[in-house]
Amino acid sequence: MRHGKKFNHLGRKASHRKAMLSNMAASLILHKRISTTLAKAKELRKYVEPLVTRAKEDTTHNRRIAFSYLQDKEAIKALFGEVIEKVANRAGGYTRIIKTGFRLGDNAEMCIIELVDFNELMLKEAKPEKKKTRRSRRGSGKSEDAEAATEAKAEGAEEKTADAKEEKAPKAKKKAAETKAKTEKKPADKKAAEGDADSDEETKSE
Repeated sequence: MRHGKKFNHLGRKASHRKAMLSNMAASLILHKRISTTLAKAKELRKYVEPLVTRAKEDTTHNRRIAFSYLQDKEAIKALFGEVIEKVANRAGGYTRIIKTGFRLGDNAEMCIIELVDFNELMLKEAKPEKKKTRRSRRGSGKSEDAEAATEAKAEGAEEKTADAKEEKAPKAKKKAAETKAKTEKKPADKKAAEGDADSDEETKSE
């Protein structure tokens, strides 16, 4: 019975499959990225990543085990040298598979498999911009653009209030002048009324 034996045989005998994966692993370590079919890339990832993890501890025993898989002295030097220098702080996930479409002829799904830490373009995109940390009661720190916008709003509100005060000032002056004129007219009207009353009394007495 073949319970649990579900890995992809890739249409090859065991010896052929091992030799192919060994060559592909050595090429990936030396060149940092190779183009292959998606099925082979998925099997290669399972073959290479344990070797990279083992290479983090540079001992004679680990070098001999890696050599038994790769069978290439130059690949061993690159693995325990430049590859481990870049991969040292990464806890797994050393490779990336990028699909590239379908191959003409047999329509096989193609891809590129690469070592993650050697793709400079993606590393630049992945690095987030440093934000200025600032504590406030309102919550998370705002960006400089947001702060500039709030300052501009505050300035606009202050200008509006100043304009409104300026508009109200002449109106208040007019009202004050009108009230003064009314108060001045009232005593004159009273005097006129008193004069009319006196004249009426004089006419009555006559």
